[in-house]
Amino acid sequence: MSDSSLSALPASDRPDVAARLREALLGASFTADGLLELLGAPAYAALARSETVPALRATRGDTPLEALVRLFLLQQPVPHARVAGVLPVDACLESGWLVRVGEHSDGSDDSGDADGDLAATVDVRPYGGPGGEDWYIVSDLGCAVGGAGGIGNKGEGVVLGVGGASTTLAGITVRRPVASALDLGTGSGIQALHAAQHATHVTATDLNPRALHITALTLALSGAPAAELREGSLFEPLRNGETYDLIVSNPPFVISPGARLTYRDGGMGGDDLCRSIVQGAGERLNEGGFAHFLANWQHVEGEDWQDRLRSWVPRGCDAWIVQREVQDISQYAELWLRDAGDHRGDVAEYQARYDAWLDEFEARKVKAVGFGWITLRKASAAVPSITVEEWPHPVEQPLGDTVVAHFERLDYLRVRDDAALLEEHFRLVGEVVQEQIGLPGAEDPEHVVLRQHRGMRRATQVDTVGAGFAGVCDGSLSAGRILDAIAQLMGEDPVLLRDRTPAQIRLLVEQGFLEPAGRGGR
Repeated sequence: MSDSSLSALPASDRPDVAARLREALLGASFTADGLLELLGAPAYAALARSETVPALRATRGDTPLEALVRLFLLQQPVPHARVAGVLPVDACLESGWLVRVGEHSDGSDDSGDADGDLAATVDVRPYGGPGGEDWYIVSDLGCAVGGAGGIGNKGEGVVLGVGGASTTLAGITVRRPVASALDLGTGSGIQALHAAQHATHVTATDLNPRALHITALTLALSGAPAAELREGSLFEPLRNGETYDLIVSNPPFVISPGARLTYRDGGMGGDDLCRSIVQGAGERLNEGGFAHFLANWQHVEGEDWQDRLRSWVPRGCDAWIVQREVQDISQYAELWLRDAGDHRGDVAEYQARYDAWLDEFEARKVKAVGFGWITLRKASAAVPSITVEEWPHPVEQPLGDTVVAHFERLDYLRVRDDAALLEEHFRLVGEVVQEQIGLPGAEDPEHVVLRQHRGMRRATQVDTVGAGFAGVCDGSLSAGRILDAIAQLMGEDPVLLRDRTPAQIRLLVEQGFLEPAGRGGR
């Protein structure tokens, strides 16, 4: 995909130069920690919002780190002399990481000074790995953190760096040693970079050849193993019968009229792209394998959005789908028009695009759009377990272990009927607290809420029996024995209490408030 509005990229077949550049960047403390120390928390946070003024003010000195920040993060020209002692300048110029200011693509130079100013051809942003690794995410100039405030380039094939969606997906992904991983729609390569730490072989695909080129640069500059890069749409680049232990995708999920920007607009109608990715993943997963997606979905008049998503789940897979946010169609259109910077251009053009977006939604009877996570696990059970829920509240990332525990709990519950559940011994999970809500001075609370402080940080309302049951679960007595004691204390029929309480116990186990006593420590 050629786009004259985008800069030429560094050579992706020069790992020797990437290794020397990486060594130089680390030597100058051009790392996530080094940036935080240099810039201070407010300017560092502003960079994550694509606001550069605080960082420009903080880099007026003459240290090597300040020069690198101006060069690679702020896209400011820097005198050759300031860079020469820090970077392997000749190698970076020859391989395309740097250019002389005023230099043309044919190599001719208008600057009149071979030792004049230098500029970066790509954005290079330090990124801290989960184990303290010093990584670098490469992206197009002005596009390091996604579209916050409007992307820096509207070229069709522009490649963005790390945004909130990227880090969210990385955080919910199950991290365990696997033989094979697939990053579908790799973009700048952040998911492939994470996967390379625990997968023997990583395959990364993208419709945009520029994205594959940048992914190769991201992996090389981060000192990670190279991935197998394949060009094509969605699952098309895969061979027949090719399967994986892990699939991750932050696809172009935006529901938009047309396909203007490759990184976000999939070109399919409505939410068909997200649906096709989820449905297609089933036959590409190995048994026990996980697939993680970020997605948008339509809320259509007269249709239950949860039923819509259940219909996406492929055969042979369990699923956990969490809706994190819902926007009405006006909010949604405004979000993505601003993402592309359209609000800063011609007013009439902005309004025409806004109109087209609303026309598209009205034609499809869409009243709102949901955003969230979809996790599949290949587990060919006779009856699949599909959980679709809404949880817009803060969570504790990373959630990979929480995802594994969720499916383990469902496996546990799936093979136990109510009678078997009452024979089990349970323990209240650590860091769960009880909150009582009611009017001041009232004898009894109106509501009792159990709240987690880890993982999903759930809160669930329980009745008096549920609160009493959870409070005494220490693994010493079976659930049935505890209910019998509660019945005696409350003067209730123990048979009726045993009959109506297992549903509440099942929910508390499913949501992670109670765990089987033999499992400890989760």
